[in-house]
Amino acid sequence: MTVSSKIAFIGIGLMGLPMAKHLLAAGHQLVAWNRTATKAAALTECGGVVAETPDQAVHGADFIITMLSDGAAVDAILASPELRAALRRGSLWIDMSSTQPTQARAQSARLDELGIAHLDAPVSGGTKGAEAASLAIMVGGQEKAFSAALPVLSVLGRPVHVGPSGSGQLAKLANQAIVAVTIGAVAEAMLLLDKGGADPAAVRDALRGGFADSTILQQHGTRMTTNNFAPGGLSKLQLKDLNNVLSEANDLNLSLPVTQHIRDRFDHFVHQMNGAELDHAGLYLELQSRNSDG
Repeated sequence: MTVSSKIAFIGIGLMGLPMAKHLLAAGHQLVAWNRTATKAAALTECGGVVAETPDQAVHGADFIITMLSDGAAVDAILASPELRAALRRGSLWIDMSSTQPTQARAQSARLDELGIAHLDAPVSGGTKGAEAASLAIMVGGQEKAFSAALPVLSVLGRPVHVGPSGSGQLAKLANQAIVAVTIGAVAEAMLLLDKGGADPAAVRDALRGGFADSTILQQHGTRMTTNNFAPGGLSKLQLKDLNNVLSEANDLNLSLPVTQHIRDRFDHFVHQMNGAELDHAGLYLELQSRNSDG
Protein backbone atom coordinates (compact mmCIF):
# COMPACT_ATOMS: atom_id res chain seq x y z
CA MET A 1 0.00 0.00 0.00
CA THR A 2 1.39 3.40 -1.01
CA VAL A 3 2.02 5.84 1.82
CA SER A 4 0.71 9.21 0.72
CA SER A 5 3.26 12.00 0.73
CA LYS A 6 2.84 15.71 0.07
CA ILE A 7 4.80 16.54 -3.07
CA ALA A 8 5.60 19.92 -4.58
CA PHE A 9 6.21 19.58 -8.32
CA ILE A 10 7.88 22.55 -10.00
CA GLY A 11 7.99 22.50 -13.80
CA ILE A 12 4.98 21.13 -15.66
CA GLY A 13 6.09 20.70 -19.26
CA LEU A 14 6.13 17.88 -21.79
CA MET A 15 7.79 15.60 -19.24
CA GLY A 16 6.52 17.07 -16.00
CA LEU A 17 2.81 16.79 -16.76
CA PRO A 18 2.65 12.99 -17.20
CA MET A 19 5.07 12.51 -14.30
CA ALA A 20 2.87 14.58 -11.99
CA LYS A 21 -0.21 12.67 -13.13
CA HIS A 22 1.44 9.35 -12.23
CA LEU A 23 2.23 10.62 -8.73
CA LEU A 24 -1.39 11.68 -8.25
CA ALA A 25 -2.64 8.33 -9.55
CA ALA A 26 -0.40 6.60 -6.99
CA GLY A 27 -2.23 8.40 -4.20
CA HIS A 28 0.20 11.20 -3.38
CA GLN A 29 -0.91 14.75 -2.65
CA LEU A 30 0.57 17.10 -5.20
CA VAL A 31 0.84 20.86 -5.46
CA ALA A 32 2.30 22.10 -8.73
CA TRP A 33 3.77 25.32 -9.97
CA ASN A 34 4.68 26.25 -13.51
CA ARG A 35 5.75 29.58 -14.96
CA THR A 36 2.86 29.26 -17.45
CA ALA A 37 0.02 28.25 -15.16
CA THR A 38 -2.24 26.99 -17.95
CA LYS A 39 0.18 24.11 -18.60
CA ALA A 40 -0.46 22.83 -15.08
CA ALA A 41 -4.23 23.34 -15.10
CA ALA A 42 -4.93 19.79 -16.31
CA LEU A 43 -3.65 18.46 -12.98
CA THR A 44 -6.70 19.81 -11.17
CA GLU A 45 -8.81 17.22 -13.01
CA CYS A 46 -6.65 14.51 -11.39
CA GLY A 47 -6.87 15.91 -7.88
CA GLY A 48 -3.81 18.12 -7.98
CA VAL A 49 -3.54 21.71 -6.82
CA VAL A 50 -1.92 24.50 -8.84
CA ALA A 51 -0.07 27.10 -6.76
CA GLU A 52 0.38 30.71 -7.75
CA THR A 53 4.01 30.88 -6.63
CA PRO A 54 6.83 28.38 -6.02
CA ASP A 55 6.87 29.14 -2.29
CA GLN A 56 3.18 28.29 -2.04
CA ALA A 57 3.90 25.01 -3.80
CA VAL A 58 6.70 23.91 -1.45
CA HIS A 59 5.01 24.97 1.80
CA GLY A 60 4.87 21.92 4.08
CA ALA A 61 5.95 19.50 1.33
CA ASP A 62 7.70 16.22 2.18
CA PHE A 63 9.28 16.08 -1.27
CA ILE A 64 10.08 18.86 -3.72
CA ILE A 65 10.57 17.74 -7.32
CA THR A 66 12.01 20.17 -9.85
CA MET A 67 11.70 19.34 -13.56
CA LEU A 68 13.09 22.49 -15.17
CA SER A 69 15.04 23.35 -18.31
CA ASP A 70 18.50 23.70 -16.77
CA GLY A 71 20.54 24.40 -13.67
CA ALA A 72 20.11 28.16 -13.96
CA ALA A 73 16.34 27.75 -13.74
CA VAL A 74 16.72 25.64 -10.59
CA ASP A 75 19.14 28.18 -9.09
CA ALA A 76 16.63 30.97 -9.78
CA ILE A 77 13.95 29.09 -7.84
CA LEU A 78 16.35 28.39 -4.97
CA ALA A 79 17.42 32.04 -4.83
CA SER A 80 13.99 33.16 -3.62
CA PRO A 81 14.02 34.05 0.11
CA GLU A 82 10.27 33.37 0.22
CA LEU A 83 10.77 29.86 -1.12
CA ARG A 84 13.61 29.07 1.29
CA ALA A 85 11.47 30.27 4.18
CA ALA A 86 8.61 28.01 3.07
CA LEU A 87 10.72 24.84 2.99
CA ARG A 88 10.20 22.35 5.81
CA ARG A 89 13.33 21.13 7.57
CA GLY A 90 13.75 17.41 7.02
CA SER A 91 12.15 17.45 3.59
CA LEU A 92 13.86 16.09 0.46
CA TRP A 93 14.52 18.04 -2.73
CA ILE A 94 14.75 15.85 -5.85
CA ASP A 95 16.06 17.73 -8.86
CA MET A 96 15.10 15.81 -12.01
CA SER A 97 16.23 18.60 -14.35
CA SER A 98 19.34 18.20 -16.50
CA THR A 99 22.07 20.37 -15.01
CA GLN A 100 25.82 20.32 -14.59
CA PRO A 101 27.33 18.10 -11.85
CA THR A 102 28.95 21.17 -10.26
CA GLN A 103 25.55 22.87 -10.08
CA ALA A 104 24.02 19.78 -8.46
CA ARG A 105 26.70 19.69 -5.80
CA ALA A 106 26.31 23.43 -5.10
CA GLN A 107 22.54 23.08 -4.82
CA SER A 108 22.97 20.15 -2.43
CA ALA A 109 25.31 22.19 -0.22
CA ARG A 110 22.96 25.17 -0.20
CA LEU A 111 19.98 23.04 0.79
CA ASP A 112 21.98 21.17 3.44
CA GLU A 113 22.46 24.49 5.23
CA LEU A 114 18.67 24.74 5.43
CA GLY A 115 18.25 21.20 6.77
CA ILE A 116 16.97 19.90 3.43
CA ALA A 117 18.34 16.72 1.82
CA HIS A 118 19.02 16.74 -1.92
CA LEU A 119 19.22 14.24 -4.76
CA ASP A 120 20.15 14.95 -8.36
CA ALA A 121 17.95 12.54 -10.33
CA PRO A 122 17.84 13.34 -14.06
CA VAL A 123 15.93 11.04 -16.37
CA SER A 124 16.11 9.44 -19.78
CA GLY A 125 13.26 8.08 -21.87
CA GLY A 126 11.65 11.20 -23.28
CA THR A 127 7.95 11.93 -23.30
CA LYS A 128 7.11 8.30 -24.09
CA GLY A 129 9.01 7.17 -21.00
CA ALA A 130 7.31 9.82 -18.89
CA GLU A 131 3.88 8.78 -20.15
CA ALA A 132 4.57 5.07 -19.61
CA ALA A 133 6.22 5.61 -16.19
CA SER A 134 9.27 3.77 -17.54
CA LEU A 135 11.91 6.49 -17.18
CA ALA A 136 15.54 5.60 -16.49
CA ILE A 137 16.31 7.63 -13.36
CA MET A 138 19.98 8.21 -12.49
CA VAL A 139 20.32 9.30 -8.88
CA GLY A 140 23.22 11.00 -7.14
CA GLY A 141 23.31 11.77 -3.41
CA GLN A 142 23.36 10.02 -0.06
CA GLU A 143 22.09 6.45 0.22
CA LYS A 144 19.74 7.43 3.06
CA ALA A 145 18.08 10.10 0.91
CA PHE A 146 17.85 7.68 -2.03
CA SER A 147 16.08 5.10 0.14
CA ALA A 148 13.63 7.74 1.35
CA ALA A 149 12.89 8.79 -2.23
CA LEU A 150 12.37 5.29 -3.64
CA PRO A 151 8.59 5.14 -3.04
CA VAL A 152 8.20 8.35 -5.04
CA LEU A 153 10.77 7.73 -7.77
CA SER A 154 9.59 4.16 -8.39
CA VAL A 155 6.22 5.54 -9.48
CA LEU A 156 7.97 7.29 -12.37
CA GLY A 157 10.31 4.58 -13.62
CA ARG A 158 13.45 2.69 -12.62
CA PRO A 159 15.64 4.64 -10.19
CA VAL A 160 19.27 3.57 -9.74
CA HIS A 161 21.67 5.11 -7.23
CA VAL A 162 24.87 5.86 -9.18
CA GLY A 163 27.04 7.61 -6.60
CA PRO A 164 27.46 10.74 -4.46
CA SER A 165 26.05 14.19 -5.16
CA GLY A 166 26.50 15.19 -8.80
CA SER A 167 26.81 11.61 -10.04
CA GLY A 168 23.26 11.51 -11.34
CA GLN A 169 23.95 14.52 -13.53
CA LEU A 170 27.25 13.03 -14.68
CA ALA A 171 25.40 9.85 -15.68
CA LYS A 172 22.85 11.93 -17.57
CA LEU A 173 25.62 13.72 -19.46
CA ALA A 174 27.06 10.34 -20.47
CA ASN A 175 23.57 9.30 -21.55
CA GLN A 176 23.08 12.44 -23.61
CA ALA A 177 26.42 12.01 -25.36
CA ILE A 178 25.42 8.45 -26.33
CA VAL A 179 21.97 9.62 -27.46
CA ALA A 180 23.31 12.46 -29.61
CA VAL A 181 26.05 10.40 -31.25
CA THR A 182 23.57 7.57 -31.93
CA ILE A 183 21.10 10.02 -33.49
CA GLY A 184 23.89 11.11 -35.81
CA ALA A 185 24.68 7.50 -36.78
CA VAL A 186 21.02 6.60 -37.30
CA ALA A 187 20.49 9.71 -39.45
CA GLU A 188 23.36 8.68 -41.71
CA ALA A 189 22.05 5.12 -41.97
CA MET A 190 18.51 6.26 -42.81
CA LEU A 191 19.74 8.68 -45.48
CA LEU A 192 21.99 6.00 -46.97
CA LEU A 193 19.07 3.54 -47.16
CA ASP A 194 16.70 6.11 -48.62
CA LYS A 195 19.09 7.30 -51.32
CA GLY A 196 20.25 3.76 -52.09
CA GLY A 197 16.74 2.51 -52.76
CA ALA A 198 16.21 0.20 -49.78
CA ASP A 199 13.09 0.42 -47.59
CA PRO A 200 14.25 2.03 -44.30
CA ALA A 201 11.25 0.64 -42.39
CA ALA A 202 11.97 -2.89 -43.60
CA VAL A 203 15.65 -2.56 -42.71
CA ARG A 204 14.77 -1.34 -39.22
CA ASP A 205 12.60 -4.43 -38.85
CA ALA A 206 15.39 -6.65 -40.15
CA LEU A 207 17.81 -5.17 -37.61
CA ARG A 208 15.39 -5.58 -34.70
CA GLY A 209 17.05 -7.57 -31.92
CA GLY A 210 20.45 -7.42 -33.60
CA PHE A 211 23.63 -5.74 -32.42
CA ALA A 212 22.79 -2.44 -34.14
CA ASP A 213 19.25 -2.27 -32.80
CA SER A 214 18.29 0.46 -30.34
CA THR A 215 15.36 2.54 -29.20
CA ILE A 216 16.83 5.43 -31.17
CA LEU A 217 17.01 3.34 -34.34
CA GLN A 218 13.39 2.24 -34.03
CA GLN A 219 11.78 5.46 -32.73
CA HIS A 220 13.94 8.17 -34.25
CA GLY A 221 14.66 6.24 -37.41
CA THR A 222 10.90 6.22 -37.95
CA ARG A 223 10.70 9.93 -37.19
CA MET A 224 13.42 10.67 -39.72
CA THR A 225 11.91 8.71 -42.60
CA THR A 226 8.37 9.98 -41.96
CA ASN A 227 9.45 13.60 -41.39
CA ASN A 228 7.91 13.69 -37.93
CA PHE A 229 9.90 16.17 -35.88
CA ALA A 230 7.20 17.23 -33.42
CA PRO A 231 9.14 17.67 -30.18
CA GLY A 232 9.61 14.88 -27.71
CA GLY A 233 13.17 15.89 -26.85
CA LEU A 234 13.88 19.45 -27.94
CA SER A 235 16.97 20.06 -30.05
CA LYS A 236 17.84 23.19 -28.06
CA LEU A 237 17.92 21.08 -24.88
CA GLN A 238 20.05 18.43 -26.57
CA LEU A 239 22.51 21.18 -27.49
CA LYS A 240 22.47 22.47 -23.92
CA ASP A 241 23.27 18.99 -22.63
CA LEU A 242 26.12 18.55 -25.12
CA ASN A 243 27.58 21.90 -24.04
CA ASN A 244 27.45 20.62 -20.46
CA VAL A 245 29.16 17.36 -21.48
CA LEU A 246 32.02 19.26 -23.07
CA SER A 247 32.29 21.66 -20.14
CA GLU A 248 32.60 18.75 -17.73
CA ALA A 249 35.11 17.03 -20.06
CA ASN A 250 37.19 20.21 -20.15
CA ASP A 251 37.24 20.32 -16.35
CA LEU A 252 38.52 16.73 -16.39
CA ASN A 253 41.12 17.51 -19.11
CA LEU A 254 39.41 15.15 -21.55
CA SER A 255 39.02 15.42 -25.33
CA LEU A 256 35.74 13.99 -26.71
CA PRO A 257 36.06 14.51 -30.48
CA VAL A 258 32.92 12.65 -31.59
CA THR A 259 30.78 14.49 -29.05
CA GLN A 260 32.32 17.80 -30.15
CA HIS A 261 31.47 17.07 -33.80
CA ILE A 262 27.84 16.22 -33.00
CA ARG A 263 27.58 19.24 -30.71
CA ASP A 264 28.71 21.53 -33.54
CA ARG A 265 26.11 20.04 -35.88
CA PHE A 266 23.34 20.52 -33.32
CA ASP A 267 24.53 24.09 -32.84
CA HIS A 268 24.18 24.69 -36.59
CA PHE A 269 20.75 23.03 -36.66
CA VAL A 270 19.47 25.06 -33.69
CA HIS A 271 20.90 28.47 -34.60
CA GLN A 272 21.21 28.44 -38.39
CA MET A 273 18.31 26.19 -39.39
CA ASN A 274 15.69 27.28 -36.82
CA GLY A 275 15.61 23.78 -35.35
CA ALA A 276 15.55 24.76 -31.67
CA GLU A 277 11.94 23.74 -31.07
CA LEU A 278 12.07 20.58 -33.19
CA ASP A 279 12.77 17.08 -31.89
CA HIS A 280 16.45 16.16 -31.66
CA ALA A 281 15.82 13.57 -34.39
CA GLY A 282 15.72 16.69 -36.57
CA LEU A 283 19.49 16.37 -36.89
CA TYR A 284 18.42 14.34 -39.94
CA LEU A 285 17.38 17.63 -41.55
CA GLU A 286 20.86 19.02 -40.93
CA LEU A 287 22.31 15.94 -42.63
CA GLN A 288 19.96 16.31 -45.58
CA SER A 289 21.04 19.95 -45.88
CA ARG A 290 24.70 18.87 -45.98
CA ASN A 291 23.88 16.51 -48.83
CA SER A 292 21.59 18.76 -50.83
CA ASP A 293 22.51 19.88 -54.32
CA GLY A 294 22.00 23.47 -53.26
